[in-house]
Amino acid sequence: MEVVLRFLLFLVGAAAGIGFAYMQLRKKAEQDVRLDSDKLLKDAEAKAENVKNERILQAKEKFLQLKSEHEKAVNERNQKVVVEENRVKQKEQTINQKLDELKKKEAETEKVKENLTILTDANKKKQEELDKANRKHQEQLELVAGLKAEDAKAQLIESLKAEARTQAFSYIKDIQEEAKLNANKEAKKIVIQTIQRVATEQAIENSVSAFPIDSDELKGRIIGREGRNIRALEAATGVEIIVDDTPESILLSCFDPIRREIARLSLHQLVSDGRIHPARIEEVVNKTKKMLEEEILEVGKRTCIDLGVHGLHPELMRMVGKMKYRSSYGQNLLQHSREVANLCAIMAAELGLNVKLAKRAGLLHDIGKVPDEEPELPHAILGMKLAEKHKENPEVINAIGAHHDEIEMTSMLSPIVQICDSISGARPGARREIAEQYMKRLKDLEATALSYEGVTKTYAIQAGRELRVLVESSLVSDERVAQLANEISEKIQTEMTYPGQVKITVIRETRAIGYAK
Repeated sequence: MEVVLRFLLFLVGAAAGIGFAYMQLRKKAEQDVRLDSDKLLKDAEAKAENVKNERILQAKEKFLQLKSEHEKAVNERNQKVVVEENRVKQKEQTINQKLDELKKKEAETEKVKENLTILTDANKKKQEELDKANRKHQEQLELVAGLKAEDAKAQLIESLKAEARTQAFSYIKDIQEEAKLNANKEAKKIVIQTIQRVATEQAIENSVSAFPIDSDELKGRIIGREGRNIRALEAATGVEIIVDDTPESILLSCFDPIRREIARLSLHQLVSDGRIHPARIEEVVNKTKKMLEEEILEVGKRTCIDLGVHGLHPELMRMVGKMKYRSSYGQNLLQHSREVANLCAIMAAELGLNVKLAKRAGLLHDIGKVPDEEPELPHAILGMKLAEKHKENPEVINAIGAHHDEIEMTSMLSPIVQICDSISGARPGARREIAEQYMKRLKDLEATALSYEGVTKTYAIQAGRELRVLVESSLVSDERVAQLANEISEKIQTEMTYPGQVKITVIRETRAIGYAK
């Protein structure tokens, strides 16, 4: 028991010691915590004070920077204001100087006006004195002559009239006698000139083709060294090639349209290929001839198939294809023959005749216009002989030969072919343009050129193939002349329709006239 009590006492003492120690430790810990919190508070307060001081310093620096920038901007504005004020002062000075000069000039002009009024008054007085002297002189002359001035003028006029009448009568008599002597000769000239004017358009359309080129440099290559290329091309095609001042264009002149077409296609291939020399020209022309012959035969076959004409001799079929490159009074011969064939078929069907033979006769009626040779025979007779040669039907042969009354009609098809030929050629627009359209085209040409500033007169000549434009030398310069020609040609090209090409010639000249009295 004693041991237990001692043990219990020991435990109680140990517990009391532990409790005391715990209390001591707790007090110490609370003191340490208080010390740490005070220290942290002091540190935080110190840091806050430092941050506050730094922010205040930064704000002061920013304020000073903004203040300096503001002062700088104000100084710059002040400088600009000073500059503007100086400029305004200078302008005021110059304006004042000009006003002073104007005042001086006004004073001078006033003096000049005063001088002029004085001079005019003096001139009026002198003029009055001269008039008085002239009246006195006239009165003295009337006294000497015994006639008044008006009577003398009337007598002089009457004498001049009588003399003029006698001279006019003598001139009229001489002119009438000369006209009687030259009437026949002049009539022939007029007829020939009329034929020339009427035939010009048709001849140009049937004998000349224009070949366009990209630039004038190609003209030199087409001509070749010493003209070798152009001579080789003319010899190979039989076409005259005209290289003149026409911009970007070459003229092919020949009465045979097939040869013109061969020359045109050959030139196109040579220009596209770029190799232009005599050997190459001959090779290309031969290839083009073969190609065109094949195309002619193909056109003839296709035309016969389209019209339903069967069993036609190959040579006649080839001639039908050649019609594509012929024209009659500005009308394409193949289109004309197709029209006549269709019209003949319609008329034959209405009359109960053979439609196929009528269509055949209509297609072949102008076959004499495309022979391989050129005999001195009318085309109707020549076509009839060609049809006989190739064993055509007798009714077709008679219709071909009689459609212009060269032979007697023996078949009902012959008058039908003749009538349909006239219908196809006489319909509006089939052949050359009527006189009203022709005159309107000439007037439009002249009006187009007159619309430009500085143009005084325009003349359409050569049946509308050339336009002469006269300009005022004071309004149009030499440099403007070429530009004006190009502008007029472009406007005509875009706004008008015309056959062939139109040459525009702009003329500018200065004239000075003097009279010796």
